Amino acid sequence: MSIFPAGIAEPAERIIASLTARGEMVATAESCTGGLIASALTDVAGSSAVVDRGFVTYTNEAKVQMLGVEEDTLAAFGAVSKETALQMAHGALYRSRATYAVAVTGIAGPSGGSPQKPVGLVHLAAKARNGTLLHREMRYGDIGRDGVRLATIETALEMLQEISQTA
Repeated sequence: MSIFPAGIAEPAERIIASLTARGEMVATAESCTGGLIASALTDVAGSSAVVDRGFVTYTNEAKVQMLGVEEDTLAAFGAVSKETALQMAHGALYRSRATYAVAVTGIAGPSGGSPQKPVGLVHLAAKARNGTLLHREMRYGDIGRDGVRLATIETALEMLQEISQTA
């Protein structure tokens, strides 16, 4: 029995089973979800064979120190950007033993949005060791902080499934 809804628990179970069968690992780099993607994965029994580590990098300083996101990237594009998400995924992958990494950065709300970057905007990136790279810009809308975070977890798990099946 998972603490997560079926839309999250079931994909997490499939990812753990698939990666376990192939002897592959995953790492997460999370900002707006605060570790919930790693939590969804580690909620699955046997996940210790698959989940190498999770980085919760809520501040820009943490993104730079833990993941190697470039300060110039943050200055030019902001924390909530495609460029930052891609660097977060790269950093998580190469600072771990993982085969795949997924990264998320966004504005869960209820505050912090702007006309250019509204509440509900999330950038997600997934990267594989073979160089395969995915990015999605999601605009979930102002569906509440929990809603944005849960939707982000679902999208991140979809991207992990996709990259692990195509890489």
